[in-house]
Amino acid sequence: MTKVCLLLALCSTFMVSAAPDDATSYIQQIESAQKAGSGEFDKLSLPVLMQQLHVPGLSIAVVKDFKVHWAKAYGVADAASGRLVDSQTRFQAASISKPVTAMAAMRMVEAGQLALDKDINTFLSSWQVPASEFNRQQSVTARSLFSHTSGADDGFGFPGYAPQAPLPTVLQILHGQAPSNVGKVLFARPPYTEYKYSGGGTLIMQQAMMDLCRCAFAPLMQSTVLTPLKMSDSSFEAMSAELTAALAHDEQGKRMGAPWHVYPELAAAALWTTPTDLARFVIEIQTALRDTKGQLLSRQSASEMTTPVRVGPYAVGLKIEQRGQEKFFSHSGGNWGYRAWMTGHISKGYGMIIMTNGDNGMALMNQVADRISHAYGWDAE
Repeated sequence: MTKVCLLLALCSTFMVSAAPDDATSYIQQIESAQKAGSGEFDKLSLPVLMQQLHVPGLSIAVVKDFKVHWAKAYGVADAASGRLVDSQTRFQAASISKPVTAMAAMRMVEAGQLALDKDINTFLSSWQVPASEFNRQQSVTARSLFSHTSGADDGFGFPGYAPQAPLPTVLQILHGQAPSNVGKVLFARPPYTEYKYSGGGTLIMQQAMMDLCRCAFAPLMQSTVLTPLKMSDSSFEAMSAELTAALAHDEQGKRMGAPWHVYPELAAAALWTTPTDLARFVIEIQTALRDTKGQLLSRQSASEMTTPVRVGPYAVGLKIEQRGQEKFFSHSGGNWGYRAWMTGHISKGYGMIIMTNGDNGMALMNQVADRISHAYGWDAE
């Protein structure tokens, strides 16, 4: 695309629905050069900022008063063809898959199928956490696996696979067996003694949940979370149609060699979704915390997902952060060619979800998040 065509594409936007009248001023402030800012990027409008940071496509949803306040998309899904992003274009959520998986697990807890604090081997039939000196006194549990405090030492970060490459099973990944492209999931310390981010730990939970339901993982997620929350543009199934997806781009905003990578580590990295759908997930947590029950979760389950364990910043699936006097839950995601971030206030019913289709997306998301927080006055609370 020429620079002129790209700029026109960046300026083209699509709303998921008509924005409320009171959203217009917020959107204009976010899109405009930041008058109060003193940084180099503050001087740029949002479309120019995207160009400067080489991020082809951007999609945003903002939550206010426990509702989706507005959603808007910018730029292109495919820099080679110029196909535009709209608010229903699906992005890879990457590690944001983990808290969505945790919500499904909490539904299994509420149904009496799973327990957060029992030995996870109680629920695993096709694989077992190896007995060792590390788990002799304290078993590895679902709570420890979802909070990255199980003692799993992998630190994964899954690189994914080319769309036509042979894919390993979950068991092959856990054992580090071909065609898996990562090492074996090993345990190096007792549970709850140290925090270390572990994609492998989430993969163990994927296997446990499949063993319990005796079903495939993607349909389980569809029936327990995605369909009930009306996340109609979301799936843990592999994408087959490029026209509904944002494609992967590198740090210079150029198309990758493949349209995207495929992730058999479904629970850890494979969710395709939109900011609007993730806003529904955020609102469910916030609503359940405020009321006796949300659409899906009890207040107790939402509390488990937002109360950190003994070490580290994570609760069951979500990172918990204190920013000044305010408390938030959040999760970020980074796959090959994609970056994403979501956050919600624990009690005040606001938040944001930002998704991009470029390896330099984090730099853009930081700027956009600052603009949204400033426009709404959230950073002044």
